[in-house]
Amino acid sequence: MSACTLIIFYFSRGGHTRALADAIAEGVQSTGSEVLMRTVETDSDAASMRDIPLSKEELVNCDGLIMGSPTRFGHMSAALQKFWESTSREWLNGQLIDKPAAVFTTSSSLHGGQESTLLNMALPLLHHGMLLTGIPYDQPSLHHADAGGSPYGAGALNETPNGKLTANERASAIALGQRVAKIAQQLKSTKDV
Repeated sequence: MSACTLIIFYFSRGGHTRALADAIAEGVQSTGSEVLMRTVETDSDAASMRDIPLSKEELVNCDGLIMGSPTRFGHMSAALQKFWESTSREWLNGQLIDKPAAVFTTSSSLHGGQESTLLNMALPLLHHGMLLTGIPYDQPSLHHADAGGSPYGAGALNETPNGKLTANERASAIALGQRVAKIAQQLKSTKDV
């Protein structure tokens, strides 16, 4: 398979979404693919960011994208929404068409809007022509009600200190990272022929 570079693009204020991003990155890296951890810059936390903001050049040149946000009343964070609203040029030029993508989220409660947030985050990816993937039900961790996540994407509950994931949340996140990376590798290998 061809080596790939995937971007994990996320917004995290309290660290829970970042913890989920780290587990997804582990899944991506387990396939031999490279991960770029990127965030979105906001006015309030630019000086304290752990990762650098995603550039449009990186977005256009990646082999796949996995995007995450905490649940904000059933939607992605305003910072991520603002980023996507600035991608009209990339959309007009079709620069993200046929790149694999997935989404992930965190919430304060089991019924805190995770599925609507995952679906909401999928919309700009679909408008850009990206190939959206989720987690199939052959992943055992999806069969447990004590964890976040669904076939639409990985998820976690913000019930533990320091963003610690449950075993099932971690397993789903790793599986999602592996799945997107493997799809990116397969797509890239067909382009390399």
